[in-house]
This record gives sequence, structure tokens and C-alpha cells, in this order.
Amino acid sequence: MTDLPDPQHSLLAHPGVARVRAALAAAGVPGQVVVLDDTARTAAQAAAALGVEVAQIANSLVFAAEAGPGDEPEPLLVLTSGGHRVDTAKVATDLGLHRLGRADADFVRERTGFAIGAVAPVGHTAPLRTLVDEALAAYPVVWAAAGHPHAVFPTTFAELVAMSGGMPVQVA
Repeated sequence: MTDLPDPQHSLLAHPGVARVRAALAAAGVPGQVVVLDDTARTAAQAAAALGVEVAQIANSLVFAAEAGPGDEPEPLLVLTSGGHRVDTAKVATDLGLHRLGRADADFVRERTGFAIGAVAPVGHTAPLRTLVDEALAAYPVVWAAAGHPHAVFPTTFAELVAMSGGMPVQVA
């Protein structure tokens, strides 16, 4: 694990990491991007690399949300605790959606600018409607992806809500 104050670190040049770092700075979030030795494409991998509970990982999951039958799907970002799965039927009902399904890799990259496994809560190429899992509030520090499978950053529930513009909800 490597902190990233060194501007020579090659991962800083990655466009996704640069967007995340810029978004964190703009939001006044003090956490620094950390480079992991191994990839952290899943909550379990990230937790193992960081030595924290899986539930402390803020998974950034992109769903395809359809308001009505035949409507063009819009992206919905759900920042959920790695300790459980999103109940898509519950979230769809709570939001009054016709359908909520997992987005494919092309949809995710096209709508966020990130590949699956590296989607961050901020730094997207366009604004996203965002939900933040209230279960993350149980931890003083949570960890989120920073735009690359080897990059994460520490934050808090309150910071996640504020910087993402997300709505705190129960998603499981």
C-alpha cells in the first residue's frame, strides 16, 4: 500500500485517478488516494488489502434505471456497504421506478468514465443520480474506489453524501 503524495507515481497520470483526486480536492475532502499492491475490484479484495471489515468498503455500483416501460435507462449510482447486496426491487419501489437492473460494462464506462471495478463515488464524466447506503454510517472511516483497480481513498459517510450529492437510504 502506497500513499500518493509523490507526484511521480505513475498511477497519478491515470485519467480516472486524476478526476477523483480533483473531485476530492474540490470537495475539500482530506483523504488521500492510496495505491494498493494488488487489485481491489471487489469489496472483499479491498478489505483484505486494507485490513478492514468488508462492510467498511463503499461499493460504487451502477444500475440501469427505467422510469417507465420502454424508457431509455438512466444510470443510478448506489454507494453501498460491501457487507451486503442492494435489494433492487426495494430500491426500485422506493424510487418509483419501473425497473432497476445491473448495468453492463459498456453502459457503466459510457455513463461514468470508469470501468467496472474502478467506479468511484466522484469524478464521473457527467453527474449521476446517487444513493448512499445508510449502513456505511456505522463506521468512522469507509474506503471507496479512486478510479483505478489499484486505487482507493478513505472517507466518511457524511463526506460521501456531501461530495456525491447522494441521498442517504436503506438499500438492503
